[in-house]
Amino acid sequence: MNRVLLPEGWPRPKGYSNGIEATGRTVFVAGQIGWNTAGAFPDGFAAQFRQTIDNTLAVLAEAGAGPEHIVRMTWYVVDKREYLAALRDIGAAWRERIGPHYPAMAVVEVKGLIEDAARVEIETTAVIPA
Repeated sequence: MNRVLLPEGWPRPKGYSNGIEATGRTVFVAGQIGWNTAGAFPDGFAAQFRQTIDNTLAVLAEAGAGPEHIVRMTWYVVDKREYLAALRDIGAAWRERIGPHYPAMAVVEVKGLIEDAARVEIETTAVIPA
């Protein structure tokens, strides 16, 4: 099973973990964006985030993994203010799809993504226990 790493005396982070120790089969998910199977993007950051998570979970399912196996994510957002304004909806979508599981994460603001309509792209690493 995975173990959350929290150095002694450090405050517990909100919405992510400082580190995860994991042993097992590793699954790497390429950067997923918020388009559906028809290549259409929903309007708004939160809606694209929901679709991005759904796309990520679909790829993980192909490997027999679920949200509980996610150990690391890197989020690329095109607008920090837009991301911050959507935090409440992001949190609700996270709880609905991922639950009370918080991997090691980083959020990076970027100038743009390859798909011009994309507002967020997320790379994911998961470890399925042996």
